[in-house]
Amino acid sequence: MSDAIKHECGIALVRLKKPLQFYKDKYGSAFYGINKMYLLMEKQHNRGQDGAGFASIKFNVAPGTRYISRVRSNQSQPIQDIFAQINERLNGILEQNPDKKDDVAWQEENMPYVGNLFLGHVRYGTFGKNSIESVHPFLRQSNWRHKNLIVAGNFNMTNSKQMLEELIELGQHPKESTDTVTVMEKIGHFLEDEVGKLYQQAKKEGFNKRNASPFIEENLSLKKVLKRSSKNWDGGYAMAGLVGHGDAFVLRDPNGIRPTYFYEDEEVVVVASERPVIQTVFNVKIDDVQELKRGHALIIKKSGKTSIKKVLEPRENKACSFERIYFSRGSDASIYEERKNLGKYVFPKVLDSINSDISNTVFSFIPNTAETSFYGMTEAAEDILNQQKTAKILAGGTKLSAQRVTEILSERPRFEKIAIKDAKLRTFIADDSSRDDLVEHVYDITYGVVKPTDNLVIIDDSIVRGTTLKKSIIRILDRLSPKKIVVVSSAPQIRYPDCYGIDMARIDDFIAFKAALELLKDTNQYHIVDDVYKKCKEQQAKADTEIINYVKEIYNPFKPEEISAKIAEMLKTEDIKAGVEVIYQSIEGLHKACPDNLGDWYFTGNYPTPGGMRVVNQAFINFYEGSDKRAY
Repeated sequence: MSDAIKHECGIALVRLKKPLQFYKDKYGSAFYGINKMYLLMEKQHNRGQDGAGFASIKFNVAPGTRYISRVRSNQSQPIQDIFAQINERLNGILEQNPDKKDDVAWQEENMPYVGNLFLGHVRYGTFGKNSIESVHPFLRQSNWRHKNLIVAGNFNMTNSKQMLEELIELGQHPKESTDTVTVMEKIGHFLEDEVGKLYQQAKKEGFNKRNASPFIEENLSLKKVLKRSSKNWDGGYAMAGLVGHGDAFVLRDPNGIRPTYFYEDEEVVVVASERPVIQTVFNVKIDDVQELKRGHALIIKKSGKTSIKKVLEPRENKACSFERIYFSRGSDASIYEERKNLGKYVFPKVLDSINSDISNTVFSFIPNTAETSFYGMTEAAEDILNQQKTAKILAGGTKLSAQRVTEILSERPRFEKIAIKDAKLRTFIADDSSRDDLVEHVYDITYGVVKPTDNLVIIDDSIVRGTTLKKSIIRILDRLSPKKIVVVSSAPQIRYPDCYGIDMARIDDFIAFKAALELLKDTNQYHIVDDVYKKCKEQQAKADTEIINYVKEIYNPFKPEEISAKIAEMLKTEDIKAGVEVIYQSIEGLHKACPDNLGDWYFTGNYPTPGGMRVVNQAFINFYEGSDKRAY
């Protein structure tokens, strides 16, 4: 609870389909594309706060004129920082040239960032450092416009080492081994190869070197480039790229793990990682925004023509369920409904925990991201209480007085705002020795609404490590002196690492894994840990496709409820007076609530790609051997 889970990234792409003068005439500014990019990125700020980047390409400028602009930041407010830099440049040039304020052709020729094609990125650092060099978009430069490549993505690859070896086999010498660089270099290699072939074809057809460029632009097949580049990729990804002459693409992985949405009209083509972002920024209806199909690429030619091309054979739908539970903004209509259903579907377990005593229970949520699932839980509580009230009235029959009927009907579930986060405290933690005491005060609590005879039910969207629960939240809730504290997770138990874009790489970080180990000790079955280690080590030389997730054997001896009970036992310290119970969503409840996002490998261990199986085994080996290395 309140253990932040970091998501990898968000992408934003805008292609202006009209000349810049059109946007100046209709919207009052040739900076229309830049302004829309700012909104798209700011509306996806939730997806990345470690860095942000922006790149633009101009189509109609003379040789010798800078046609690619890029700015990146890893400051504390990176989106604001990069657009402050952009605005400073643009305003400075206009101040020096006040007569060019309305001269769109001059602005396009002489001002950076004023272009026709834009790519933006917001980042959480999960692989590599948070240095400026790690911030997207990445740029691969060349004197040939067709060979310039700008890449940004929302992804993690499980087989970066294999991809690096493939680049070396192709004769390259990559400067880094991160998956971003290897992906870009792979695309860049095959882009150069295709451009070279088209150039030779143009020469055979009688084009001179200068006139070959339009021929290359028209005939370049990004589908072919992507098909060759992505052949051996293993991971979850939404990959966006711009080619220097003006083509663009967005490619989604075959399982649809990472989300991608797009919108097109006669003025723009827009891509973002979240649907409501496009709806809000461009004021369009939900049905106007499409989801990119699994294994397909949206390809935008310099001419403005768009097409959807199948690049990789689509596999089983394993769209990340954490997108629905936690990462994406809840303003999406279907996500909002799904999060409410997560609260509803976990409520029967809550009802059992409180012995159906809704009248003597206070319901609340921590943190704010759990508010929507809380609403679903409240609706379920109201439905049950209404049933109880109906039963009381029917049982009383004609003997009930009007006053008693009124009393029964006036009963309401008790929904309260129990904890309020004091974010300022996180910015000051003097040293490790005082950390726990300060962390305990990160939340202020509401006194006077919980009685000693009350149960206190608190719902969150997930319980990952349990650290903040143990050191802070349960302690401060206990100050209210409830009879019982029931901690509810609208997500199932997180048992396995993620390798497709979420910062959950170490299996021994998870409270569910720690609880399973404790149960193995309690039941004299700890030898299973040694057995699993041996099986994992024996698989290291095998191909990814042959690897089995033996880590499941750690959990197999126990029911989910047994692990939940052990977690509650581990979280309750000696100074906690109230009873403590922990309740998790079931896998069945998750899939019922989020029927279109079936990716659940962090809960079930059922990884959608072969590389995921290697990662989970390596994560367990690292735990067993006491290594701090990442598993991918």
